[in-house]
Amino acid sequence: MGIILAMMGVFYAAVIYVLYRTLQTTDPDFDEYAVGGRRYGPAFIGMSYVQSWFPGAMFVAFFGISASIGVLGFYCLAYSLLGLCMMYFMANRAWRWGQRYDLRSQPDLLGKRYDSHAVKQVASVIGIVSILPWVIIGMQALGLLFRVASGYSWATTVCLLAGLVVILVRQYWTVRMGMRGLIMTDMLQGSVAYLVAGLVCIIILAGGKGSAAPYSNFAHLPIALLRVPGDGGTYGPLYMFSLIFMGTIGALAWPMSFQRIYTAKGVRAVKTGTVYAVAIAGFFYAMLTLVAIAAATIPQVMADPQGGWFVVVDKFGGTWLLGLACVCVLGAGMGHVDGCVQVAGIQIANDLINRRSRPLSSHQLTVVAKTSMMCFMGIAGVLAYVTFNMGRLQLLAQMSYYGIIQLSVPLFLGIFWRRGNKYAALAGMLTGFPLAIILTIWWDDDIRGLASLTAGMVALAANLAVFLIVAAVTGRSDEEKARVSRLFDETRVVSGALAPATAPVAVLTNEGLGEAAVKS
Repeated sequence: MGIILAMMGVFYAAVIYVLYRTLQTTDPDFDEYAVGGRRYGPAFIGMSYVQSWFPGAMFVAFFGISASIGVLGFYCLAYSLLGLCMMYFMANRAWRWGQRYDLRSQPDLLGKRYDSHAVKQVASVIGIVSILPWVIIGMQALGLLFRVASGYSWATTVCLLAGLVVILVRQYWTVRMGMRGLIMTDMLQGSVAYLVAGLVCIIILAGGKGSAAPYSNFAHLPIALLRVPGDGGTYGPLYMFSLIFMGTIGALAWPMSFQRIYTAKGVRAVKTGTVYAVAIAGFFYAMLTLVAIAAATIPQVMADPQGGWFVVVDKFGGTWLLGLACVCVLGAGMGHVDGCVQVAGIQIANDLINRRSRPLSSHQLTVVAKTSMMCFMGIAGVLAYVTFNMGRLQLLAQMSYYGIIQLSVPLFLGIFWRRGNKYAALAGMLTGFPLAIILTIWWDDDIRGLASLTAGMVALAANLAVFLIVAAVTGRSDEEKARVSRLFDETRVVSGALAPATAPVAVLTNEGLGEAAVKS
């Protein structure tokens, strides 16, 4: 127990040291606090994006589903890689609109695209509510981590409190530094969590008879673990499609992921960072899933699939390797929870509290964001304790997708299609999100009568239908058409250069959001 806790302590101290060394001598303004000054290159963007994407629960909930259900676990790999590619195609307009209009969040972009504060607020609420389950399972993963590190001698409450203390101390720096603190530590945490963990998985798979989960185990797996839902069993043929489709379109609907676009120093940094992220995510999750499936025949893993990562590593390498495995989970867990909480605080301050009619100063926005982050953490901590013994933690993540994908309709159609308007965006989101919640009460996993479509997919279809119908019925004024055309023209590339804006554009500055600055 002492060795594992010491290894975690050394890693934790290294993270705090990086934060201390990169701390600015002056207090950051809100733009620096929210998007890190838009200065980071592709390596930082790539690793930061993966940190915002993969939580510590990958080693717990998703390892568990792969160990207990088999090749279904690869659905996360499929949608992760497809979803990461969406970042590449959205980079141009998302980043350029963000830079030109000083946008700081995903709802900020929606508010600008549809020229509506109401759209901005509704999108922000959906994003914040949908983030919450990920923070909960992230805290639970840290709780399980301390249970393992203590040799299962600590009570559940003590383990959760220990995880909460770790996050709270880390949050002190997130609250103090904002996005800069996240970006700086993501490189260290992500390198350990995903690259080192991937190498450990390769060693375990190649370990032969001395390994707890060697590659040769695949020859002896039960046939049930090699089937995907719809290929027999209780799930219908559309279940696998629903999971992958929701994950793919939800990839950039997540506020944490979208926020990373704004931190880049340019479109090229976003696109190159996406390539790095695809390579890192693909390597890590493929290796982790293979180990989970290879471990499916181990009795201890079958008895507790969500603790299977720790069982396999302990069997293979003993205390020291188990300590390294715990450090990997700690790195992933801290990075993801920090990112979620930071974005929630930014959106509460920037999108919900701040208004054009009563703009807050940069200092006031920062104070509101910091306070909101602490309140959000408190709520998540209580819910993490209440749901700690939930059988399938992966369902919490799955249900959060039901909500977040409702943002994809106004987001994707708003970026790639000129005809949508604020009435369509509002009507679609206010139809899809409540419907997803209502349907989830009865069908938290799948709807058997609809060939195992999920509640989120049904709500998404309703969202899209309402969006298109309302857009067709309400139409657009000539003024709105001109405004949207100008937005799209500003991101058009002509002979390698941006097309000039067709007219001066009024934007809101950081310090006084009611003052107009002109950018051509």
